[in-house]
Amino acid sequence: GGMATVYVARDLILNRKVAIKVLKEEFTTDEEFVRRFNTEAQAAASLSHPNIVSIYDVGNEENIYYIVMELIRGKTLKQIITEEGALSWKWAVNIAMQIASALEVAHRNGIVHRDIKPHNIIITEEGVAKVTDFGIAKAVSNSTITAFGTTIGSVHYFSPEQAKGGYTDAKSDIYSLGIVLYEMLTGKVPFDADTSVSVALKHMQEEPIPPKELNPQIPSAVNAIILKSMQKEPMSRYQTAAAMLVDLDKSLKDPEGDFVGEDAEVEDSARIVNATTRKAEEENNKKKKGKIKVFLKEHPAVRALLILLICIILFVGSIGITSLVMNVSNPKEVEMPNLVNLSEEEAKAKLEEVKLIYNKVNEVYNSEIEAGRIISQEPAYRENYKIKEKSTISVIVSKGTETTTVPKVIGKTFDEAVKELEAAKLVAEKVEENSKTVEAGIVISQETVADTTANAGDTVKIHVSTGAAQATVPKVIGKTEEEAKKILTESKLKVVVEQSSDTSKENGVVVSQSINEGKEVDEDTSITITVNKFEETKEAKIDVNVKSITGGYKVSENTVEEKEKKAKVKITVDGDTVYNKDVDLNATSITPQTISGKGTVTVKVYIDDVLKRTKDITLSSTQSYVFE
Repeated sequence: GGMATVYVARDLILNRKVAIKVLKEEFTTDEEFVRRFNTEAQAAASLSHPNIVSIYDVGNEENIYYIVMELIRGKTLKQIITEEGALSWKWAVNIAMQIASALEVAHRNGIVHRDIKPHNIIITEEGVAKVTDFGIAKAVSNSTITAFGTTIGSVHYFSPEQAKGGYTDAKSDIYSLGIVLYEMLTGKVPFDADTSVSVALKHMQEEPIPPKELNPQIPSAVNAIILKSMQKEPMSRYQTAAAMLVDLDKSLKDPEGDFVGEDAEVEDSARIVNATTRKAEEENNKKKKGKIKVFLKEHPAVRALLILLICIILFVGSIGITSLVMNVSNPKEVEMPNLVNLSEEEAKAKLEEVKLIYNKVNEVYNSEIEAGRIISQEPAYRENYKIKEKSTISVIVSKGTETTTVPKVIGKTFDEAVKELEAAKLVAEKVEENSKTVEAGIVISQETVADTTANAGDTVKIHVSTGAAQATVPKVIGKTEEEAKKILTESKLKVVVEQSSDTSKENGVVVSQSINEGKEVDEDTSITITVNKFEETKEAKIDVNVKSITGGYKVSENTVEEKEKKAKVKITVDGDTVYNKDVDLNATSITPQTISGKGTVTVKVYIDDVLKRTKDITLSSTQSYVFE
């Protein structure tokens, strides 16, 4: 968030995951920021409702200010609208009802949220709306929209009175909720401009385009609810979140009904009747006062007695009134009854026994609680929990299990599948899956078989193709063949090896690859690498021990002629003569000959043109060979 960082943590005592909001360090020295941070904790902690994020703990340690709260797995309503655009009207109304229910509890406890927007509404994986971020909430008696000299609230969602910097109350939240419902059904906010000031002016001066003109699928009753909640004058809006909740519930049963505004007409009629009655009474009282005044003037004793009597009545009455006020202002506390799973009649009777007020806020389908019985109550039941007499207990009643037929959505786009499942009163859960054969965005399979019966509200998992899995081609040029194969295989790519022989390039390494590095391709794509391989020219030294081959001669034999002391030595490498000289027969070494070539060569030694020795030599610059 803007002033805090949120962490996921584990509660070591209850062994559960929680969220911890920690005030950013740069704000810990600012008393105003610390106060706002504590305000959020105190405001939310004082509320208990299934559609408000629960606060478990709050505190500070070594200048670290933190709030421990319920961890919600899901997306913000803003993320859902951004991803999916306009929502189906029934789903949008259902979310609005949950938000209104949360606001009703907050307002009843004297807290105005003042920043209702899709960013502060989290939709859980089960489809439950959770209102969060009470960071700028204040008690109704102290509500303004300024802090630190700036406007509080988000400009696209705040009310005209907030834009003016005026007094805000529960009706400001109702205006914001109307804008949220508008955006859910149209995919856009009613007022937008290049600057915040321009948007604020539009809130104060311009009328919104009716949402039904942007989305003809919106029922007329829902259209009217939105427009009523967005009236410029607070007194023209719904006066309470409960009143808006009633109309939202009616819209689900009678989408095209003309019931919005009926309460206002009744109230106006009542005011007119009351005003007329008061005027007539005032005229009669004037006439009566005139006659009484004349009588008291003629009978002074009666007047004195009347004054004494009035004093006695006022004294006795003041005692009675004081006692009554004490009783009313301090009503008796009674134990909270558990209404869950009771029938409506049983619940009403139980509340009447302890002088509590029954209030049914909604009816929903439920596969676990049979029709006509209580699903939940607010405040929730707790053992030995006390509540004051005449307090209101709000309940949600089960409509029982509604069955539906699962449609076949395989082969459809994800959006089409969601619409069909919603039309069948089912919830779609997206499971992404790679596929080489199915185009991205198309449903590959569904886990609940088509044409089978399911309960309304059940979740159907649909596997949606993300296309073939992608891989990024790595650079393997300059690597050895084995290194290149390993790198490409680890990148989930196939390898095809070709060879080249280019003495101008390094031997034994990859000199080219068929697809350039960094390119995104399907997994298992074949990459052809060209490995440079050629035989290098190498040398070896050759020596001949003539004496060992010929037997030589004895030096003492003077009879041996000088020419007989020599022999012609010839050396050939693969048929080419590399040495051909007369050599003394007693020579044990000739001048060593350096030969060169590639791979293996055949070396032959001739003495007087007679082949004496043959050897196949694998050339290596470090080897020397002696023929003996």
